[in-house]
Amino acid sequence: MTAEVVPVTGPVLALDIGGTKLAAGIIDTGGRVVASARIATPEGLDGEGLWSTVASLSRQLVQGPGNGAISGVGIGCGGPMQWPDGRVSPLNIPSWTEFPLRDRVRELFPDVPVRLHNDAVAFVAGEHWRGAGRGRDHVLGMVVSTGVGGGLVLGGRLVDGASGNAGHIGHVVVDADGPDCICGGRGCLEAIARGPAVASWAVSQGWRPGSATTATARDLTDDAARGHPVAQAALARAGHALGVAIAGATHLLDLEVVTVGGGLSQAGPLLFDPLEEAFRRHARMQFARDVRVVPAALGQEAGLVGAAALVLAGDDRYWSAD
Repeated sequence: MTAEVVPVTGPVLALDIGGTKLAAGIIDTGGRVVASARIATPEGLDGEGLWSTVASLSRQLVQGPGNGAISGVGIGCGGPMQWPDGRVSPLNIPSWTEFPLRDRVRELFPDVPVRLHNDAVAFVAGEHWRGAGRGRDHVLGMVVSTGVGGGLVLGGRLVDGASGNAGHIGHVVVDADGPDCICGGRGCLEAIARGPAVASWAVSQGWRPGSATTATARDLTDDAARGHPVAQAALARAGHALGVAIAGATHLLDLEVVTVGGGLSQAGPLLFDPLEEAFRRHARMQFARDVRVVPAALGQEAGLVGAAALVLAGDDRYWSAD
C-alpha cells in the first residue's frame, strides 16, 4: 500500500532510541537539526520507567524556547519490531517486549503524524536523503554500536521487507563456529562486531584484565589509538567481520555505497582499514569493485535526520504504510 503524502508545514520531532543512548531532535523541513538533546539509555528501569524517560526528553525538547509547534514525529528504534504498528522488542533493550511505542507517542502528540521504523533503517534514510548516499539509488546503511543494524535503499526507495525488518545484517553469519549471539544464533556479525562484544573479546585476550563488566568500546578505541596491541587487534577483528558481511551484501544486492555509523565507527582507520581490506578480499565480482564503503556523512545525527525523513521527505520514498 502506498502511503498518503502528508503535507509538512514545519519542523518535526525526531527520536533515536537505542541500547546506548536516547536522542531527540527538532529537524527543519530541509533536514537540518535545529535543536537536540541526548542522554545515556538508563539501566535497570522497567518498560514504563524507560517510556517515562523518553516522554520527558521529548516534551522538554518540544517545549524548549524557540522550537515552536511540530508537524510530525519520526522515530528510529532498535529492533526487531512489528511494523508498521510500531510494537518494539529491541534485543538491546530487554525491558521493552512488544512495547507499543508508536501508540504511546501518538498519545503524547495526538494531532500530528507519527511514523516509526528500525533505527538502522532511519539511519540509511538520513544518509540517503542528506548524507553519503545522496544522489545514489542503491545504498546500505549500517549502525555499529551496542548492536549492529542495517537498512537498505534500493531503486531509490527504502526497503521494508515482508515484516518491516529488512536490513538486519547484524544477524548474518560471518563465522559459523563463532561466538553465541544475543539473538540465539551463533557466529552472527553482531556477536563479533558490536561494541560490548569487541570490548569483551579484548578483555579475554589480556586487555585491561578483570574489567569485563566495566570496560567499554570507547575505552578500547582510546587505548587502540594509543597503540595498545590487543585493543588494535580487537578492532581489526571487528573490521574484518564487517568487511566479510558487506562483501556478501554487495554481491547479493548490487550496491553503490555502504555508509557506516554508530559509536564504534568513531574508531576511524583502526576499524575501517581492516574492514576495507576484508571487503576487497571477498568482493571479487567485477560489479562489486566500484562500491564505496564510507563513514556516515551525517555522523551522530544521521539517525535523527533519518527518523525525521520518514515524515519530511514529501513523498513515499521512506514510508510505504500508515
